[in-house]
Amino acid sequence: MDFEHSERARMVMEQVERFVHERVVPNEQTYRDQLVNTEDWRRWKIPPVLEELKAEAQGLGLWNLFLPDEEYGAGLDNRDYAPIAEITGRSFLAPEVFNCSAPDTGNAEVLAQYGSEEQKKRWLEPLLAGEIRSGFAMTEPGVASSDATNMEATCEVVGDEVVINGLKWWTSGAGDPRCRVLIFMGITDPQAARHQRHSMVLVPIDSPGLKIVRMIPVFGHVGEPHGHGEILFEDVRVPLANIVAGPGRGFEIAQGRLGPGRIHHCMRAIGAAERALERLCERAVRRVAFGKPLANLGANRDIIANCRMAIDQARLLTLKAAWALDTHGTFGALTDISAIKVIAPNVLQTVVDAAIQIHGGEGMADAELSFLMGMARALRIADGPDEVHRGMVARLELKKYL
Repeated sequence: MDFEHSERARMVMEQVERFVHERVVPNEQTYRDQLVNTEDWRRWKIPPVLEELKAEAQGLGLWNLFLPDEEYGAGLDNRDYAPIAEITGRSFLAPEVFNCSAPDTGNAEVLAQYGSEEQKKRWLEPLLAGEIRSGFAMTEPGVASSDATNMEATCEVVGDEVVINGLKWWTSGAGDPRCRVLIFMGITDPQAARHQRHSMVLVPIDSPGLKIVRMIPVFGHVGEPHGHGEILFEDVRVPLANIVAGPGRGFEIAQGRLGPGRIHHCMRAIGAAERALERLCERAVRRVAFGKPLANLGANRDIIANCRMAIDQARLLTLKAAWALDTHGTFGALTDISAIKVIAPNVLQTVVDAAIQIHGGEGMADAELSFLMGMARALRIADGPDEVHRGMVARLELKKYL
């Protein structure tokens, strides 16, 4: 395994770190102040400071860093992008500032790799320009969506159209006023082989028959200005040309999409854990109780040491997964990808919990720590529950002995 980053990656890391430190983090409160805080997603607006920061980042060439394709992105492989994703994870605002936020990253990867020239022109180019946002409609409330083959929503080919029906939820970004298109995954041919039944279809968000039911709250917060939409599709019709790569290839595309995306999520989680540990340590040395700094009370030094070691272990495992993905492809990195999907969010949750604990009552009222805790807990479900990933690791390990 070679964890050495290219000269190009080291240069970008330095630039991104400086920009996050000097421009993004100092503007986080401005962003919050400019938000329209309402549950009515139709009234959401994008804080002007975000567009200002995006323009600055794009002007510096710090843009679409997640795409390894040099035609569209920065030409960085997963191993080189991983530490950059970690840096952006130190701020909730940073991924979008560099046009590197989910679900657009995964959707852009799908279109870059599988999209037709027409699909790239209409949707990929505006996404990469930061002009529009997108959503990914896969999860369903009525089935265990950690296994995509359980899916019930349909996208039936009828003549030169695709007719779409079903109820989706947790469609992240659906409430964003810039969201223009969804990638919908559903069943096209229920009689086909298990992994050849599904298709992915590009659905404009203003399509007749598409109804956004609500934005689903996460621990009481609706996630303005992006949200997680519950969306009803009732006889939504789009051209046959909107199917990505052709009918029956949805599962294949999904596997390719989720590999790099999990690397991104995990490295951002590690960056967030670093920020939480920073908060923990600052509190430990500055807060005095019983005549001593908190760092000198109880087991706080052990807690800090354990957090430090856990973060570093998670980082190394994620870099190994990135290396395996670059070297062996998604299916050659399944154990590593499944492992980091369990480890990274759990490490983040542990570190944030320790940071909240050392802040006492103030920690429960702290907006940043509350956000990070919600993020950590949600990540343990968002890309599949921990139990599914552990099951994959165990299955692949036991396969060696069968």
